[in-house]
Amino acid sequence: MEVVARLRNLLQERGWSEYRLAKEAGLSQTTITNLFKRNNLPTLPTLEAICRAFDMTLAQFFMEDDFVELTPAQKDLLKKWNALHPEQKRIIQKLLNAIYEENQGTPS
Repeated sequence: MEVVARLRNLLQERGWSEYRLAKEAGLSQTTITNLFKRNNLPTLPTLEAICRAFDMTLAQFFMEDDFVELTPAQKDLLKKWNALHPEQKRIIQKLLNAIYEENQGTPS
């Protein structure tokens, strides 16, 4: 991903100037200008500040596909999934695959 190009697109989408980005992110105008004029890559703290200004996470910034918002139930399921041991995950995956395959022939 071209980080500077992504930043340019985000500025255009919002109709922001480099000056506004600097103010919203709490960064110096020089820092922002150097990103675009010299095509410098931002440091991680700088990129985090920019993402906060754009009201997005670093993960959202780097996503190349459309962002998918998880429901509370999906978040809860993922939280529980992450707590499982590998063997438990394998068993659950096998069960889910069986349920999915069974439902493929059944109209909703």
